[in-house]
Amino acid sequence: MPASLRREVGLFALSGVLGFVVDAGIVQWLVRGAAMDPYVARLLSFLAAASATWAFNRRFTFAGRGAGSKRRQWLRYLLAMAAGFALNYGAYALCVAQWTLVRQWPAIGVAVGSVAGAVVNFLSAKYWIFAVPRASVAQACARRAQ
Repeated sequence: MPASLRREVGLFALSGVLGFVVDAGIVQWLVRGAAMDPYVARLLSFLAAASATWAFNRRFTFAGRGAGSKRRQWLRYLLAMAAGFALNYGAYALCVAQWTLVRQWPAIGVAVGSVAGAVVNFLSAKYWIFAVPRASVAQACARRAQ
């Protein structure tokens, strides 16, 4: 695996840890502290976590890459993360429905869901949201050929 890809995967994983802390912390607080429905709470916590991971990935993992305004990029990121979230939320909802322990400690379900969506999220971030513009790829190839 090339060093640049290892770096991206490592930073994306770190971003995922950050996202998990935000996601699990907020869902846990909303369910246990505010007595909110765990399914609704997860939607809110996911939005906060996705925003946190977008900011981290924009600044560190894929720094200087991606096109468009920050707002447009954030909206594209949320759209792309929706595919990973579908897997993530499906696994979470299944855990909540099946296990009393997860209903009391929804952060466990967040962990299961996070693993389920991680690969889809990385690929969509790398190859769509923060993709290197084609002109830049062609220029890099031309420089290597010289």
